[in-house]
Amino acid sequence: MKEQFQLKVLDILTRKHFDNTRVIAGQEGLSRFVKWVHVVEVTSIRNLLKGQELILSTGVAWKDQPSLFISMVKEFIQNQAAGLCIEMETYISEIPEEVIAIANQHQFPIIIFQEEVPFVEITQDIHSVIISQQYQKISDLENYSQRLNKRLLTIEIYEDILQFIFSALDVQIIFRLKNQEYEFVPNISSAEQANILEQLLSTNEQGSDRIASVPVFLFGQEYAELAIYSADISISEYDLLILDRTATALAQHLLRDLYVEEKKRAEEFEWLHGWLEGEHSLEDIQEYLVENGLTVKTNEAVVVISKLFPVKEKSSHDVTYLKLLFRSVFEQNGFTVFIVEKRNELIFILINNRAKKNWKDRVKNSIDSIRNSEFFRKQTSARFTAAAGKFSDSLCEVHKSYQTAKETLRIQKNMSQQQIYHFYEDLHLYRLISQLSKQTDLQEMASEYLEPVIQYDQKYNAKLLETLKAYLECNGSKQETANKLYIVRQTLYHRLQKLENLLGEDFMEREKRVAIEFMLLVHDYLAASQPNKINQVR
Repeated sequence: MKEQFQLKVLDILTRKHFDNTRVIAGQEGLSRFVKWVHVVEVTSIRNLLKGQELILSTGVAWKDQPSLFISMVKEFIQNQAAGLCIEMETYISEIPEEVIAIANQHQFPIIIFQEEVPFVEITQDIHSVIISQQYQKISDLENYSQRLNKRLLTIEIYEDILQFIFSALDVQIIFRLKNQEYEFVPNISSAEQANILEQLLSTNEQGSDRIASVPVFLFGQEYAELAIYSADISISEYDLLILDRTATALAQHLLRDLYVEEKKRAEEFEWLHGWLEGEHSLEDIQEYLVENGLTVKTNEAVVVISKLFPVKEKSSHDVTYLKLLFRSVFEQNGFTVFIVEKRNELIFILINNRAKKNWKDRVKNSIDSIRNSEFFRKQTSARFTAAAGKFSDSLCEVHKSYQTAKETLRIQKNMSQQQIYHFYEDLHLYRLISQLSKQTDLQEMASEYLEPVIQYDQKYNAKLLETLKAYLECNGSKQETANKLYIVRQTLYHRLQKLENLLGEDFMEREKRVAIEFMLLVHDYLAASQPNKINQVR
C-alpha cells in the first residue's frame, strides 16, 4: 500500500511531552495503530474502550493494589487497546514484574513518563494529528473517486479499472465475474494464485486483516467479486473504502456494457422474428447459435410474452433496463434468452438448459423475482403480465410455442381471476371456450343454462349465481359452502331450493352439473371480453 494514514504508537513517541519517556514492556507492539487517546483513572472500563485507544493514566485507581493493576492491564489487552502510558511517582513508583511479563507476552506497549506531564495537552496534540489524518483520508478518497469517475467515461474494458485500483493501493487485486475464473492484477504464478484463493475462501468464513473482498451487485444479484490482498501489512480502513468505491465503479461499467450489448441485440430483431414465424430450419437455428458463441444443452424451448402496462409514458430507457433485468433473472434460472420487442410487449424465446420437469417452476420463480426486485421498483415505471406458450421439444417448433403464447395472452385478458402469469398448458377449459367462441354463439348457450338465475339475481339481489359457483366449487358440501359464503346453513338451504326451482332438481347430476360448471366459466369469460352484451342480458 502506498500510504498509511493511521498513527502508530512508535510515531507518538516522537511527539511533544514524550521526550522523557521509556518503553518498559511490549516493545514488539510499537507498530500498533492508535485511533484515539483515552485517560483512564477508574477500575471499570468494559464499556469505555472500542479498540486501538492509547491509555493515559496516573495509576491512582490501582495504587498499592498490584492484583488490580494486573487485572486492568489484562482488560486493556482484551479490549485491544493500543498501549498504556503511566505517569510515575505521582501515585505509583514501580511497575510489578507480572504486569511487565503479561505486556511482553501480548506485545502490549507500556510507556512510563518519568516526570509529571499535562494529559490535556497530550490528548489535544495527538487528537489534532488523528483528525488531520482523517481529513487527509477523506480528501484523498474523494480525489480517487473523482479521478475514477472521469476515467469511467473513457474506459472500455473493466481490466482498466482493476489496474487503476492497483496503482492507487499497490496491493494484489483479485477479480471474478460470476461463474468465471479469477483474474489477478498484477499477474502472478499459479502457486501464488492458489495460496491467495485459499486465504480468500478462509477469510469469508473466519476473517483476516490481510485480505478483503466485496461483491459487485447488478439487478440486486451478485454479478462479480472484487478483492485485495496484502502480503506484508494489514489492510486499513482507507483501503476498504477504496475497495468499496471501486466495486461501485465496476458495477456502473459492467451495467453500461450490458446496456450497450442489449442495444446491439435489437439489431437481431429481424432474424428472431423469422424464427418466431417458423421460417428457419433446425440447422439454421443451430448455426445461428454457434455464430453467436452460444452453447445450449437441449433443443427444448418455450416462448413467454410479457405485456407491459407503463404507469407513465413508456420510454426506451425503461424497456431496455427491463429487458436487462428479465434476461439476467431468466439466465439464473437455467434459460438461454432471446428477446424480441414489439410495441408494448416483450417476447422471450427461452431455450431450456436444465431438467424439463421443473421448467414451469423456474419460469414462475423468474417472474416473481422480477416483480419483487428492488431494481424493478426503482428503475422502471411499468407493471406487466406474462403468458407462456406450449413447451416445444424442438427449436424449429418455437413458432408453435409463440402462437400458443399469443393465445394464452388473449385468454388471460378475458379471465375473471387475474394473475400475473398463465401457462397455455394449464388453461384447459378456457382454451376450449376460446376456440368455441370463434365458431359458436356461446352467449346463447350460457343464457340457456344461467339466464333464469341471472334474472332472479337482478330482480331480487339474491346472490344465487354466487351461491351456485361456491356450491359447485365445494363439490356439493353444504357446510363448506356456508362457511365460504359466510352465511348460516338455513340461508344456504333457502338459496339451494331457489336454484332447484330455476335450474331443475337434477342440476347436481353429473352431466348437467358439468355443463353448468362449463357455462359458468363461459359466462365469466364473456363478461370480461364482451361486457356490453352481458349487461344487455342482465
